Amino acid sequence: MRHNKKFNHLSRTASHRQAMLANMSISLIMHKRITTTLAKAKALKKYVELLITKSKEDTTNSRRVVFSYLQNKYAVTELFKEISVKVANRPGGYTRIIKTGFRPSDNAQMCFIELVDYDENMAKQAVKKTRTRRSKKSAAATTPAEEVATDAPVVETPAEEATEAKAE
Repeated sequence: MRHNKKFNHLSRTASHRQAMLANMSISLIMHKRITTTLAKAKALKKYVELLITKSKEDTTNSRRVVFSYLQNKYAVTELFKEISVKVANRPGGYTRIIKTGFRPSDNAQMCFIELVDYDENMAKQAVKKTRTRRSKKSAAATTPAEEVATDAPVVETPAEEATEAKAE
């Protein structure tokens, strides 16, 4: 049985894996986007999202816990000062993995992992109206035909003008 065997060991010892993930987390926090293999990115996503969630609460204890993972005071400062402010209202999903193809030398699947709130290109595309069930009911009350009739300018044809003149 595979109880409690969910994380990828990445063919490394525990200490090597821990150091590698800490270094990659520091790079991601400082640069906001890094390029790596898909397996490492998936492992890093679990590692760094826990730290970002912890950084939402700016207390001495949470800073010490995050520092115990990262061991870099500049990255901890960046995480608590800038990143935690940007993700304060986000309930999770702080990172995004985008596949970029295969590495030529060993054909490993490559990708880049980035912090979601720091990508300006995706932020422009993501601006859209959100609807709730309540707004659908109010939108259903006004039919599209009524909206068109009120928004469109009224243009009378010559035939309508002639019938109006005769009626008068």
